Amino acid sequence: MKQEFLLPDLGEGLTEAEIVQWMVAEGDTVTLNQTLAEVETAKAIVELPSPHAGVITALHAAAGDVVLVGAPLVGFEIEGTAESAPLVPAADVEEGAGPNLVGYGAAPSTGRPQRRARRAAGTMTAVAADAAVRVAAPHDAIEVRPAAPQPGERPRSTPPVRAYAKGLGVDLALVAAELGDRVIARADVDAYRERLAQRAGGAPLSTAAPSAAPVRPRAAEGERATTRIPIRGVRKHTAEAMVQSAFTAPHVTTFHTVDVTATSELIASLRATAAADAPRIGVLTVVAKAVCLALAHHPGLNSRWDGDAGDIVQQHFVDLGIAAATERGLIVPVIRDAERMTLGELAGAVAELTRTARSGKTAPADLLGGTFSLTNIGVFGIDAGTPILPPGQSGILALGAVRRMPWEHHGEIALRDVMTLSLSFDHRIVDGAEGAQFLKAVADVLQEPGRAMLLG
Repeated sequence: MKQEFLLPDLGEGLTEAEIVQWMVAEGDTVTLNQTLAEVETAKAIVELPSPHAGVITALHAAAGDVVLVGAPLVGFEIEGTAESAPLVPAADVEEGAGPNLVGYGAAPSTGRPQRRARRAAGTMTAVAADAAVRVAAPHDAIEVRPAAPQPGERPRSTPPVRAYAKGLGVDLALVAAELGDRVIARADVDAYRERLAQRAGGAPLSTAAPSAAPVRPRAAEGERATTRIPIRGVRKHTAEAMVQSAFTAPHVTTFHTVDVTATSELIASLRATAAADAPRIGVLTVVAKAVCLALAHHPGLNSRWDGDAGDIVQQHFVDLGIAAATERGLIVPVIRDAERMTLGELAGAVAELTRTARSGKTAPADLLGGTFSLTNIGVFGIDAGTPILPPGQSGILALGAVRRMPWEHHGEIALRDVMTLSLSFDHRIVDGAEGAQFLKAVADVLQEPGRAMLLG
């Protein structure tokens, strides 16, 4: 019998998704829970598991297409009704029996579901710096770079690119090993061939189909060229959220430059004595801990505005958002109950958050519900800025670059590690005095880490 698989509600209140790549083709025989495709929503890349065991008869969208929730996605031919996987509410399906998608379940299967190999966590490149606070932990720099696919995993690319690479004799697995875990484009294939030629000392290679090679848009005589980039995925969601925040909450930003030499020395000491497999503690981790301690004494920065009810809702827990700049755009994954964590536990949570963001597999649920956020603009060499509040939050703190510079210390001029903190807050909830007091409390811990004992 024939069965249509409709794009499901992915459980995040979104109405559409973009097809990143298909893992199957028409005519393929698939098993229950086998990955059909990767789709990108406004918040995350999600793998779609098959709700049926059978033969693919139709793919109703191509890679790069945007599909509405509820629209036909895949056509199946399944034998009879006994072995089909009816679409039932996920709550009615035994745990582990069917696809992990809201609104969809699958009948238990007698066979073992086939899954793609899991991606192993990669390592990020450390940011070179002369201050101890910026030397070590890869997760200090939340500039997320993708990890290379593991052996045996199919490189991420579209069918036309795979055909193009095959015609040129290029192994996409080798291209992916250099690019990391992102969708391979035709330009990447050409660039890889050029690199091979340069390594071999030969002349640049020409492609088999020069007319199909990517070129910069050429303007007609007397005109200037432009390029149009579709507003989709994370970029679309970020734009909507920032406009909502900017025109809903009155933003105020205040700055404080602080001597963090003692924090640098603490971090260097902790790393020198830490176990080899312990998460590496860095300035972001220390700031996160200081923020959690300070929020307990300044609850306005950990509150939200409920205009419908006419209330300010103080939250006596900290779901800490960490802004991450990925190839897909800016995302803000959340560390739940961060106020309960030790410094080492926070370091581990930030490291795990970074690994997940790097692979593009941050779950939609992990991007919701933050109560306060941090953004590390120092990784880009920036000292200060005016960050925009994530919707629903009353505070966000930007960490500037740690710089070794002349500074007054005990009545003399000395070279010290100095950093600027930039705090933006919702002036409906937080007045200037509370914002300044909170920022000073965080800065005091960074200047003298022992002060954390007074805030505990």
